[in-house]
Amino acid sequence: VKNAGESRMAVTILVLFNLKKGRAVDAYEDWAKTTDLPIVRKLDSIDRFDVFRCSSILGSDAAAPYEYAEILEVNDMDIFNKNVSTETMQSVANQFQAFADDPIFILTENIEGCSTETA
Repeated sequence: VKNAGESRMAVTILVLFNLKKGRAVDAYEDWAKTTDLPIVRKLDSIDRFDVFRCSSILGSDAAAPYEYAEILEVNDMDIFNKNVSTETMQSVANQFQAFADDPIFILTENIEGCSTETA
């Protein structure tokens, strides 16, 4: 979904999620390495795509509220929206949805002077 002002603008998308009950960590991580990352990283709208396993809360023994975090650096939301509508990306998205339990997709933008891009 495109919001006003996103066109031709660098946007970072944070995706936070847990695996669905019954989904094996090994199966998800293997799929991420062999399917998700290679396909998404080839999109011309993506400058960076990384997946992280969340381990704990800093300064605490408490578990992180999410098992995984993804960071996608999108260089152009118009192109990204076209990319994700392809048959290949729809297949990847459906596979992701089979693993992820109600993922949260957060659109972010740099604050001038507060990131390495604007510093």
